[in-house]
Amino acid sequence: MVEQGEDRIRDAFENKSWQEIKVTDSWQIFKIMAEFVEGFEKMAKIGPCVSIFGSARTPRDHASYKLAEDCARLLTEKGYGVISGGGPGIMEAANKGAYEAGGKSVGLNIDLPFEQFHNQYIDRDKLLEFNYFFVRKVIFTKYSQGYIVLPGGFGTMDELFEAITLVQTGKIARFPIVLVGKEYYGGIFDWIKTQMLGAGNISEGDLSLYRLVDTAEEAVEHIFRFYNKYLLKPNF
Repeated sequence: MVEQGEDRIRDAFENKSWQEIKVTDSWQIFKIMAEFVEGFEKMAKIGPCVSIFGSARTPRDHASYKLAEDCARLLTEKGYGVISGGGPGIMEAANKGAYEAGGKSVGLNIDLPFEQFHNQYIDRDKLLEFNYFFVRKVIFTKYSQGYIVLPGGFGTMDELFEAITLVQTGKIARFPIVLVGKEYYGGIFDWIKTQMLGAGNISEGDLSLYRLVDTAEEAVEHIFRFYNKYLLKPNF
């Protein structure tokens, strides 16, 4: 991995000509296109779903793992499908909760050199494999009717703030974004309120784009109430 990274650095600093055509770069477009096509074709059939995010490193005996299971089970009981990142930890818990409740779930797995492998609670035809994070994130946002975000790391933060930004800028329709774990996320969002809002870099209304809760029941109820306003609910 280190050697590959160093090769990329050296390649970026090589002298190049505008007339130079690098075939590998051009053909990469078709690999990206293929991932989009497969993702759109499979996910277009899924119906209303909620994405559940969180750390791949969460052990099965952790409270957050149980929270993710409960969120998925409650969503299934209300007729929603579940989308996860397809891997271990919180992702596994989400697929497991849906599976054991008799609901439907899919996994959008990413090819990584460590810690990411698809979990056992996803049917093979409900598993999509991605090489590119940005393609995977497009599929998440395009086919999710809500986000439930449990404690996670950089990847979870990336997906969370991408969704908030897309909603804030009107690039996608508003949907409910719920963070489960006030103690875990409280400090970040206190900082957003005091620093970002205080400096005028976001508006007061942006603070309403997400909700902080502590329980699975609160998280799912927020999503249910959001769509109930429009008299919308999944078909069982």
